[in-house]
Amino acid sequence: MLMGRIVGTVVSTQKDSGLTGFKLLVVQCVDVDMKLTPSYVIAVDAIGCGMNEMAIVVQGSSARITDRTKNKPVDAAIIAVVDNVDVQGKRVYEKFKSS
Repeated sequence: MLMGRIVGTVVSTQKDSGLTGFKLLVVQCVDVDMKLTPSYVIAVDAIGCGMNEMAIVVQGSSARITDRTKNKPVDAAIIAVVDNVDVQGKRVYEKFKSS
């Protein structure tokens, strides 16, 4: 699994029929400190993720076993939206910061 921020979309009018109805998103990977890296992946949105959200992505055969992507031509799938991340007891990311 990898984690990254949704930074863009991919529109494709001509594609394999197995991808019909799927939203394709550009995910920029982050490191353990939640800093953006130069790595990107195009992932099928299996859950309804939005722009700028932090997401968990699975790749390879794991991407083809979600309820929505089963037996589809998918190599990367977004399976979760991240609410918060703690590393060594320190909160390094929080989706909703309390006021």
